[in-house]
Amino acid sequence: MRDVLYLEQIEQAEVLLKPQRVEVLRQLAEPRTCTEVATRLGQTPQRVYYHVRQLVAAGLVEQVQTRRVRGISEGIYQAAARSYWLSPRLVGRVGGLRRAGDELSLGHLLDLMEEVQADVAALDRSAPELPSIGVSGEIRVPAERRQEFLHDLRSTLQDLFTRYGGAEGDAFKLAVACYPKGDDHD
Repeated sequence: MRDVLYLEQIEQAEVLLKPQRVEVLRQLAEPRTCTEVATRLGQTPQRVYYHVRQLVAAGLVEQVQTRRVRGISEGIYQAAARSYWLSPRLVGRVGGLRRAGDELSLGHLLDLMEEVQADVAALDRSAPELPSIGVSGEIRVPAERRQEFLHDLRSTLQDLFTRYGGAEGDAFKLAVACYPKGDDHD
């Protein structure tokens, strides 16, 4: 089972985004038969099998085994991934295009996040080691010092790019996002 399955086809999203199928998919986090899933969800095996067939056809569920029960072949199914990410490109950009070079716009941040999401989804999760790092923190910048902050951030990043920008070693992509902190939700 993969960690993430990145959905870029509208047909896959259409199959996934039905509440009954999401429930079936959750039950298939562990290998199970349609009968077992039906019992857990209080549905008929035929109804669950219909949804499982749709999920299999879309590549969201895999048949991992077959067993014989009273002379009948019964499939054992499992979700193809632990998480399913929908590509923002499924909807596409609605409205006008972002102004080129507008690093301080929410549109630029959204483009950056889409790029990071696509890059992370494309990583080979079967690799024995995926060195990565995530850093998060909160800072407070008064409005009159935003340009100074942006200059300092650019200088710091440029220093890192200069020191580690050689042709040797593993290539990493660095993305920095700065956005207003929303209300805490406890």
